[in-house]
Amino acid sequence: MNMGKNPSSTDEDNPLVSKVKEILMESGNCAQTSFVVLQEEFDLDGGQILRALTPFPGIALRGETCGAVIGSLMALGLEFGRDDLSDWRGYIGSLPSARRFCKRFEEENGSTDCASILEEKLGRNYDLADKTEALEYAASGGPDVCSEVVASAVQIASEAIRKKR
Repeated sequence: MNMGKNPSSTDEDNPLVSKVKEILMESGNCAQTSFVVLQEEFDLDGGQILRALTPFPGIALRGETCGAVIGSLMALGLEFGRDDLSDWRGYIGSLPSARRFCKRFEEENGSTDCASILEEKLGRNYDLADKTEALEYAASGGPDVCSEVVASAVQIASEAIRKKR
């Protein structure tokens, strides 16, 4: 597994990476950041998805699925997904891009699990719902690390969408 920095996702000259850092610092929400950057980049119809993504970082800050994974998968669903529940071909056809996304995200970040990613990249997990630990996370460089993780997710998803288009 390559759990080091992914040069393509941390390239400061990449406009998507710059946008991720800007929005993540403003919002503090990896799920919404990943989605909105992809939504704007590819003119995806998001409706109420941005609002619905509000509690998804780490699944309500529980250290579970990384919000950047969820936000990016939402964007991939808009691009590759089905509109009709009886469209089984559309359902099955949407899964390969999502599975490739998850596999590559895991290769680049070590896991799709927030707590595991924090442990790998910061040396420990933080309970971000706890004020003291959230401050420790911030002091340890957590926001910068997470912006790299979100940039990685956005880059992977954007490559999948570009390939389709």
